[in-house]
Amino acid sequence: MSETTVSLGPNKYGKAENRVVRITRDTGRHEIADLNVTSQLRGAALVDSYLTGDNALVVATDTQKNTIYAFAKKHGVPSPEQFLLTLADHFVAGFEWIEGGLWQAEQYEWARILVEGKPHDHSFVRTGQGTRLATVQVIDGSTHVTGGVKDLVVLKSTGSEFHGFPRDEYTTLVETTDRVMSTSVTGRWRYLPEAVEAGIDYNGLYEEVTAVLLSAFATVHSLALQQTLFEMGKAAILARPEIAEVRFAMPNKHHFVYDLSPFGLENPNEVFHADDRPYGLIEGTVVRDGAAPAPEAWTDVPTFV
Repeated sequence: MSETTVSLGPNKYGKAENRVVRITRDTGRHEIADLNVTSQLRGAALVDSYLTGDNALVVATDTQKNTIYAFAKKHGVPSPEQFLLTLADHFVAGFEWIEGGLWQAEQYEWARILVEGKPHDHSFVRTGQGTRLATVQVIDGSTHVTGGVKDLVVLKSTGSEFHGFPRDEYTTLVETTDRVMSTSVTGRWRYLPEAVEAGIDYNGLYEEVTAVLLSAFATVHSLALQQTLFEMGKAAILARPEIAEVRFAMPNKHHFVYDLSPFGLENPNEVFHADDRPYGLIEGTVVRDGAAPAPEAWTDVPTFV
């Protein structure tokens, strides 16, 4: 019987979920950027840290953390994508044995508090319409950038149907031509490499794409959540030429009409039980025809590995 052997597979390491709040105070009207940043590095030369505990080439996770905060001061946060690109360039260019990595950010939005109808200069309130996402992936000598949004909870009270599906002895679902459709959208879009090189208004694009996604959800008369997913991705790609593809994960947030007949009440699609699990999970990718595929852009990206 031969002796069992093992080897080290894919790996990366870093500092996760660094909560960075950057206040810009250049004038009396302050600006705020609120991020959750993760930095992870890769490199073939790091193998000894796993096999023998040799840390000679390990850029400490604490160093990565400190760099994130220092760069928030030195470079500001013009957009989460640009901030991550700056971090990636620093680590890959600054340490010759670091071949790449994955940098991720969530950005939490704040709005100015209104005082007597006017936006206050330095007081803010958190807004709750989704969380902005960004990643920078440096892998195999190439840089890939994605933007996105998660926890974008949407609901339409009509304009959604679901029928015509196959039935067998285990099918109990009733067909419907008028249902509540709700989901929590996680969507990530990959930027074309040439667009990244040319420069992108990441903030403006995020605002436009999220508005387009919401508009498509609202206006498409849906025969299935899959159809809505495709139309949302199509609308985003048509709106912005910088986007190569959009990937979605959409859990069905089911709303079931509650039976009020025991109480002598009719319920014509007015009162629902919101059921959080189990749930249908719809995933899909919408791709710009002719765009070069880049599966490595999604390596280790949550939800879209």
